[in-house]
Amino acid sequence: MVLLHVKRGDESQFLLQAPGSAELEELTAQVARVYNGRLKAHRICKMEELAEHGIFLPPNMQGLTDEQIEELKLKDEWGEKCIPSGGSVFKKDDIGRRNGQAPNEKMKQVLKKTIEEAKAIISKKQVEASVCVTMEMVKDALDQLRGAVMIVYPMGLPPYDPIRMEFENKEDLSGTQAGLSVIKESEAQLWWAAKELRRTKKLSDYVGKNEKTKIIVKLQQRGQGAPAREPIISSEEQKQLMLYYHRRQEELKKLEENDDDTCLNSPWADNTALKRQFHGVKDIKWRPR
Repeated sequence: MVLLHVKRGDESQFLLQAPGSAELEELTAQVARVYNGRLKAHRICKMEELAEHGIFLPPNMQGLTDEQIEELKLKDEWGEKCIPSGGSVFKKDDIGRRNGQAPNEKMKQVLKKTIEEAKAIISKKQVEASVCVTMEMVKDALDQLRGAVMIVYPMGLPPYDPIRMEFENKEDLSGTQAGLSVIKESEAQLWWAAKELRRTKKLSDYVGKNEKTKIIVKLQQRGQGAPAREPIISSEEQKQLMLYYHRRQEELKKLEENDDDTCLNSPWADNTALKRQFHGVKDIKWRPR
């Protein structure tokens, strides 16, 4: 299996294995699916706000003060239905987007623990650990998050809550920074060694038939052009090189400052000592009688 180290720009994303005979049409779509799935999981992991301040308020109530809500006679009907298991603890949302009916401490820990476990599955640190990320692992992370929400909110979340919309694939990311990060499968491109991996070819057409090959591929969106080439040395190697030169400069600086030549009067610095020794005139001292 060929090992693909997938990057977006200069940032590592995940490792993926594929046979050399893999069709690049399917492989490119697979890379895009895993990439977008990880982004979705990261967006859902932001439900820490759900654990802290409860569910989303209706859109027409968000950002309003209690006095304005009372004056306009607005009512949060879903807030009365979506009550967390074990009761709620009021914790006001200063931003004014959530109703402040947070889960109790036990249920809060269920959400936070699941978030940490899901983040670990899709973490970029998996690259350093040489662990390949598959679509099954991404789905497992999403299922864990969905299960935790169902445990804490057995009645479900309001239809306008972003977390429920993410689970139902109804999220609207238009005009957001998160939306700019998503790459459509049909518009995804893979680049390796400054060459685009054409969808009409196989992986082996580029990397050969050696199944133990490891390559760094960069995921791009069609129309963005070729990505920057990989640096000759890694950032860690560059740091070590700079550290070495800094130490070397400090050593040379100390040598320049230490210009004391009193050592030249030492016996070992006498360049005529060997000649005198052969002549038998070593250690002759002159003094008045």
